[in-house]
Amino acid sequence: MLKSTFKISKMDCPSEENLIRIKLGEIDEIAQLKFDLPNRMLTVFHDGNTALIERSVMELNLSGHKINTEETGAIASKDATDQRKLLWAVLGINFLFFIIEMTSGLLSRSMGLVADSLDMLADSFVYGLSLFAVGGSLIKKKKIAKLAGYFQIALAVIGFTEVLRRFFETEKIADFKTMIIVSVLALIANAICLYLLQKSKSKEEAHMKASMIFTSNDVIINLGVILAGTLVHITDTNTPDLIIGAVVFVLVIQGAIRILKLGK
Repeated sequence: MLKSTFKISKMDCPSEENLIRIKLGEIDEIAQLKFDLPNRMLTVFHDGNTALIERSVMELNLSGHKINTEETGAIASKDATDQRKLLWAVLGINFLFFIIEMTSGLLSRSMGLVADSLDMLADSFVYGLSLFAVGGSLIKKKKIAKLAGYFQIALAVIGFTEVLRRFFETEKIADFKTMIIVSVLALIANAICLYLLQKSKSKEEAHMKASMIFTSNDVIINLGVILAGTLVHITDTNTPDLIIGAVVFVLVIQGAIRILKLGK
């Protein structure tokens, strides 16, 4: 593994960072990119092809130049190992609650819980994609992103169709107690995930930021399901549950579209 360090004078905001990621994302030999925006430094961990990487940086016209290239392994490996452990932990939590919420949602007849479970599954895909971004080829991440994005959209469309069916057909009232209890547990789980991600030394990297954004959205969704459960009890109708379910499915589709953009 090689480590090439670049000074990029005009890299002073996330838009330049994204531009660089897009440009270098087509180079299969690149394993990891590290950005230091305050100091306008870029570190590229890669396997050969230094000339192509340097030429690609120059073509961006951001006043970039290479400082040095050296052999490495220990630092990149330690960072990658720490990131993998963290991401596996939050992936496991999200997938576990996907199973819990899907099961309890079906048993309690709550579309809000079913929708939130699919959102948890969507987050599991996001964390899985982040794992591919750690120490692996960026091109592989893009290919997996497309598959994950299309799968999420398919799940959301199926779920949204079920919401519409329940709007027009008579269904038993959802069990509001199960909705609230399970959503509170999911809220705690997401809060733990967010805490772990924010503690990460790599939290400023783009794929880690994406993970934190999705987890922050989950906290809001959990609060929405809790509110829906309360309103189901007060109104004695399924309408609040169906509304929150529809909203969550729309959010899942929006998240899938974001993931698909990573595959371009």
